[in-house]
Amino acid sequence: MRRTLPVLLTATLLLAACGSDDDSGNTESSSDPTVSAADVPDSTDPTDGAAPSTDGAELATPPTNPDKPSVEIPAEIPTELQVTVVEEGSGPGAEDGDTVIVDYVGVRSSDGVEFDNSYDRFQPFPVVLGQGGVIAGWDQGLVGAQAGSRITLDIPSDLAYGEQSQGDIIGENEALTFLIDVRAVVPPADPADAPTEPGVEPSAGATGVTTVDITEGDGAAVEAGQTALVRYAIFRGDNGVALTDNWDQAPTPIPVTEDGFPVFYEGLVGMQVGGRRAITFPPEYPEFGFGPEGTPASGLPADTDVIIVVDLVGVWGTPT
Repeated sequence: MRRTLPVLLTATLLLAACGSDDDSGNTESSSDPTVSAADVPDSTDPTDGAAPSTDGAELATPPTNPDKPSVEIPAEIPTELQVTVVEEGSGPGAEDGDTVIVDYVGVRSSDGVEFDNSYDRFQPFPVVLGQGGVIAGWDQGLVGAQAGSRITLDIPSDLAYGEQSQGDIIGENEALTFLIDVRAVVPPADPADAPTEPGVEPSAGATGVTTVDITEGDGAAVEAGQTALVRYAIFRGDNGVALTDNWDQAPTPIPVTEDGFPVFYEGLVGMQVGGRRAITFPPEYPEFGFGPEGTPASGLPADTDVIIVVDLVGVWGTPT
């Protein structure tokens, strides 16, 4: 059964149309499933001083991710932060205020005993740098990280949890080692940067998905089976009137799979990070739920083509 994407886009349109009617004056712009720290359970979150999951019962039978790497511990317990680039990335280096989306494995530096990893959750973890939301070793060690890189952080105890033990695995004054795959580096969004027009010719009576690259990217290209991280703006195809966008939110992760969302499977493959692409399609594509009736409450009449302008800010995952 093909999945649907009503929360991502259709509900966004409806909320945008209804939000102004809130008696309190507050507008709910969207209920998009965005990448946020809340997506990762606190018990396995290496941030904000919370203890990583150290319950032996929980760790006994975790799901297994074949892409999970092994971690090499340092020859000596680190007394200062050591950042080692194992594999080079590309693109701008992360700065304070950027969101760095990572997969990681964390172990004790003394003996390599693992206390947490994101791979077995099959969900990368977002970190906003410079806000103190993660241990200091991450906040400092991820500055300068590039998308696509693999780095090792050997973190002394005073930049980890210090004298505070964390469950049964992380003891007092414990140095920690993390192997980190940087999936994306995302600068803060500026709503003023959202496109105000599609940038392509109007469309009526489309019979399939067509794409136009408005700006060519220079980063990694999307391949089938990966996850694309996007910002988007949605327009009526016939006259280019803007319907909604997510520039005031975190970017949205989209699985680019053949059995997932046809518009994105057909429209994103080959697009490069840093690019902007217009994707035009007829209203009956199933993930959007517009159908021949459209969504008049949101400004989309019946039988109206749709244009989505997408900025690709990141991509990760194993191609199929």
